[in-house]
Amino acid sequence: MELYYKDKTPVFDIAAGLIPGEIHSSHGQEACAVGTVFVLGQEDWITAAHRPHHTAIARGICVKKILCEIMGKANGLSAGRGGHMHLYSKEHKFCSSGIIAEGMGPAAGMALASRMQGKGGIGVCYLGEAAVNQGAWHEVMNMAGVYKLPFICVIEDNNWGVSVSKAASTAIARNSDRATSYNALGLYVDSNDPDDIYNKMTEATEYARSGKGPVILELKTYRLQGHMLGDPQHYVPEEEKLAFRDCTIDYKNKLVNEGVITESEADSIIADIKNEVDEAVEFAIKSPLPDAQNALTGNFV
Repeated sequence: MELYYKDKTPVFDIAAGLIPGEIHSSHGQEACAVGTVFVLGQEDWITAAHRPHHTAIARGICVKKILCEIMGKANGLSAGRGGHMHLYSKEHKFCSSGIIAEGMGPAAGMALASRMQGKGGIGVCYLGEAAVNQGAWHEVMNMAGVYKLPFICVIEDNNWGVSVSKAASTAIARNSDRATSYNALGLYVDSNDPDDIYNKMTEATEYARSGKGPVILELKTYRLQGHMLGDPQHYVPEEEKLAFRDCTIDYKNKLVNEGVITESEADSIIADIKNEVDEAVEFAIKSPLPDAQNALTGNFV
C-alpha cells in the first residue's frame, strides 16, 4: 500500500523522449490493484491489460525493472523487448498484454492447470469495462462457468474506452450483472476504496477456491489521466472531471483521520517512497540499451 503514497510528479519529463511510444497511466486506479492483489497468494496467476503498472507494483515486482522495461532498457523485465504494456515476471506469476481481453484465455488456462495439478491456485484477469464487449471475454467466461474454474475477472471500470463512454458502447449499467449468464458470482464495488475492494476480493477468492466457479468483480474507478499521456480528455464532461478523486490521497486522509497513522508518519512514508521512485528512475535512465546483436534472441514466430 505504501507504494501508492508517493508524489505523482516524476523526476523526468515524460515528453523528453526517455520512453519510446505512448504510455497508458494507471493514475487513479491504484486502489483496484492494492485491494485485490494483496488478497492473492504466490500460487495465483495474474494477467493484466495495457494499463498494468499499478498491478505489477502491487504484486511486488521490482520498480527498477519495471521502469527499465518501460524505457526499453536491457535491465528490464524482458530486456526492454516488451515495453510498458507487456510486463512479465515468471517469479511473480504475472504477465500483461496490450491486446484487449487477451488475458482472459491465459488466466482461465492457468486456473484450469492449477486445478488439474492440485496446486490450489486461481487465475485472475484484469481488464477494463470496454473489454467485456470482446468475443473472447464471453467465450472464456462461458467455459469458466461450464467447468467451474477457479477464475476471477476483475473489471476496472473507469467509464472510458479510449474516448468512447461506457454508456455509448455497453447495453448494461453493471457488467457484474452479466455473471448469471455464465453461472458465475457477480460482485460490485463503487467506492474506489482499497478496504472495500479488499473485502470483496476476499469474498471472490474464497468463492473461486471453494470450487463453486468463476467470479466477475467489477470495480468503479477513475482514469485521472487520458487514455494515454498527452490525451487532453476534451471528450470527458467537466462535471465528471470534477467528480474524479485520487484514491491515494483519499486513503491517506482516511488512515490519518481514523488514527491509524499520524500526518507526520504519512509524510515520512510519502518521502521514502518518492526517494525509492527517484532512485528507480535514475537507475533506469543510466541503464544500457539492449545490444543490437541480441535483437533476434528470444523471438518466436
